[in-house]
Amino acid sequence: MIKVEHLAKSFAGTTVLADISTEIKKGEVIAIIGPSGTGKSTFLRCLNLLEQPSGGAIEIDGMDILDKKADIAKIRQKMNMVFQSFNLFSHLSVLDNLTLAPIRLKGMATQDAQAKALDLLRLVGLAEKADSYPDELSGGQKQRVAIARCLAMEPEIILFDEPTSALDPTMISEVLSVIRRLAKDGMTMAIVTHEMDFAKDVSNRVLYMDEGLIYEEGSPAQIFDNPQKEKTKAFINRIRSYHCRIGSPDYDLYAMNAEIEAFCEKQVLPKKTRDDLLLLVEELLQIYTPYLPAMAFEMTIAYSEKSGHLTLMCESAGGPFNPLDSGGLPDDFGLMIIKKLTESITYQFVDGKNRLELLMQKGFKNSPHLE
Repeated sequence: MIKVEHLAKSFAGTTVLADISTEIKKGEVIAIIGPSGTGKSTFLRCLNLLEQPSGGAIEIDGMDILDKKADIAKIRQKMNMVFQSFNLFSHLSVLDNLTLAPIRLKGMATQDAQAKALDLLRLVGLAEKADSYPDELSGGQKQRVAIARCLAMEPEIILFDEPTSALDPTMISEVLSVIRRLAKDGMTMAIVTHEMDFAKDVSNRVLYMDEGLIYEEGSPAQIFDNPQKEKTKAFINRIRSYHCRIGSPDYDLYAMNAEIEAFCEKQVLPKKTRDDLLLLVEELLQIYTPYLPAMAFEMTIAYSEKSGHLTLMCESAGGPFNPLDSGGLPDDFGLMIIKKLTESITYQFVDGKNRLELLMQKGFKNSPHLE
């Protein structure tokens, strides 16, 4: 359905897309993942000609869309796009947002357009909001209306540019549920997303982009469970871990705690787990802080979906030093809390580094609660 060959795009001499070649078949759901700033959104915008490619070729059903004679309006009807910022008309009702393009661009009768719009609003669970205005909707509702508006043009392909990035965590699932339904119905879709579990669950194929290239592509099982290339491995592993370096006693505790909470939300961990993790980090910081900045340390929190375990690891350079030895502890109460929150504690001195690894209690609902 879509064939891309050697696609390139530059902005003011900066290469954003270097050499993109791929195909998207009818009925496929393609997830596009990768670090921020690597050209994922630009790739979609080039497909829809919202950005003019600097080089290469794009064909849809055998038609060269970069041909100067190509009818761009028709192309965009065939391949519609859902943006992260909704792009609804604030002065129009939900119903009018859906009927405007079919009436003006496709010449559909008003009554038919309204009937179809209501059917689509039922599909996304928002028929009761037909007479509401965008400002009266939540972010998740706005995005579902945006998807319905896209469907009103009866596209053959839908491009999603990070459709959940502007949403609160509680609203993400309602939008992803609609996209899952479209996938089951056989809609051809290309989705730029940071929701890795969703990408793994809904897509037929995953493109991992890095430095303006499709660095690796394959099935969800291959990319997420058995990536072949180093950058892909590093990216996938980083998704399930949080890392920071603490080199001064004046570190920003509030910012770090906020980042840890965001990491926990990303992994959909229970509130109890998050609270226990923050407490464990707090107790460890109290132990390490007196030795800063002479002994800066790296802290990594890793989550394993398969085992359900959270692991916290601290590494510091220098001679052998276990901060949990009695000589390094300010009091025994902190050690008691740490032991109560963990299943095991391992210390090693490896390659000139002190490595302290703490495995948190598994089975979060039954983990010990500190009163």
